[in-house]
Amino acid sequence: MSSRCSLALLILLALLGQVGSTAESPPNRYLYVVCPGIRNYLEFGGAGILVFDIDSGHKFVRRIATPASREEMPDNIKGVCACAATSRLYFTTRSKLFCLDLVTEKTVWEIEPPNGTDRMSITPDGRTIYVPSFEKDTWNVIDAASGKWITEIVTKSGAHNTVVSRDGSRMYLGGLKSPLLFVADTASHKVIKEVGPFSGAIRPFTTSADGTRAYICVNDCLGFEIGDLETGKKLHRVEVQGFERGMVKRHGCPSHGIGLTPDEREIWVVDAANQRVHVFDNTASMNTAEPPKQKESIALREQPGWITFSLDGKYAYPSTGEVIDTAAKKTLAYLTDEQGREVHSEKMVEIHFAGGKPAANGDQFGVGRIP
Repeated sequence: MSSRCSLALLILLALLGQVGSTAESPPNRYLYVVCPGIRNYLEFGGAGILVFDIDSGHKFVRRIATPASREEMPDNIKGVCACAATSRLYFTTRSKLFCLDLVTEKTVWEIEPPNGTDRMSITPDGRTIYVPSFEKDTWNVIDAASGKWITEIVTKSGAHNTVVSRDGSRMYLGGLKSPLLFVADTASHKVIKEVGPFSGAIRPFTTSADGTRAYICVNDCLGFEIGDLETGKKLHRVEVQGFERGMVKRHGCPSHGIGLTPDEREIWVVDAANQRVHVFDNTASMNTAEPPKQKESIALREQPGWITFSLDGKYAYPSTGEVIDTAAKKTLAYLTDEQGREVHSEKMVEIHFAGGKPAANGDQFGVGRIP
């Protein structure tokens, strides 16, 4: 073979190798953290959307400025959600809903829905956002593409937290002024069921992937309660053992944060006064009437008010900024910004990119993800 043919063959093989490598390369995984995500406290990461590289030890990558972060006194961030299919990320302050293009990182629109805004949720197809008013009587239903108001759902429950079912057919609505969890049909935008009553007003909650269980923090409980989303009945009250309730800095309840690991084998619930997250074994109770069993506790650097997980279930993210190995129950890293400040936030979502475009997204709530 001539030297010219050999050179051509080598170039061709190199090109083929590059194509194959590109096709098989894993996505780039990032954690988007919106600040100020602990009230309006700028000492915990300042203001803006902070991006961390999950596969590089959760290293800080960049800060995205937004109209909210450019304000002289940035307002509290109340919630965040995303849809990779439409390349959009959404977040709320106490009065506004913002839409960000994940590719250009430019703000597409911002609106002020009636009666303020709180922690919202988006349907998996990226079409519709349910936005609670700021602790008032209604949820506003918003067209996610345009920001146009569609309708409202009246519960008179002190609208606060919103979780969508994995199939997108149901939206779960929890308020600060009611012991009932409301279930809305996303096709009709009507409440079709009430779950409970629980022993107190509903705080953060999460749901199983099959839509049969809700795991709910309630006022005055160090622990959580479980509701049957099919029958509408409360099943269990599970209290943390070995720790006493104490004074909390924020939220006014002992446990304000709960999540299921994606495989739903564990429930993690926060404990503000004791600066811990408590882990419960959920394996026996997934398909039986048996309550979850307390396993162990993990110390945190501040009082937590939230917990969520990476899509693969390897990492737990409390609002205090630790990156916890879920298998070893050990802290691997701490989120810090470009100035070296501790980053704390209750508003974060995982986004994967492939070929420069969003390919998958997580959720701010630690929802179950069993296929």
